[in-house]
Amino acid sequence: MRGFMLFYIANMSHLVQNKKVYYNYEVLETKEVGLILKGYEVKAIRASRMSLDGSYVKVNVLNRKLFLTGGHITALQQNNLDKDADFKRPIELLVSKKDFSMYAEKLNQKGLSLVVTSIYSNNGLLKAELALVRGKKKYDKRETIKKRDAEREMRRAM
Repeated sequence: MRGFMLFYIANMSHLVQNKKVYYNYEVLETKEVGLILKGYEVKAIRASRMSLDGSYVKVNVLNRKLFLTGGHITALQQNNLDKDADFKRPIELLVSKKDFSMYAEKLNQKGLSLVVTSIYSNNGLLKAELALVRGKKKYDKRETIKKRDAEREMRRAM
């Protein structure tokens, strides 16, 4: 089992990360979800040409689907594109019915949101890490900075 875990971890490579999530939000739980992408989007994401800054997840209750909105994909090859290529289109996230109902229920609570923290390659498939988050107050952000600076000073002292 141990050898399998090392192989599993070795085959995961983070392509895009949303680093501001851990500063602006308190992450309550995370889940791996799939993505529905077009071919040119997959090529661009594999080349790390996507930005998750300001992106969030919208819930479509009627169709029972989740969509990543606000993410921007930059074209990998400008001359080799479809005429209808849209790089700001909402990306559908693949979740089970059980997970969708759980997220829909939790999002009714005040102050909770869904965001994508990273997109990575897992054994050749692109996956996203979906996080249920709660926004931090300004004093919580200051506290996070103080803890990070204290840890940095401890590492320097060693």
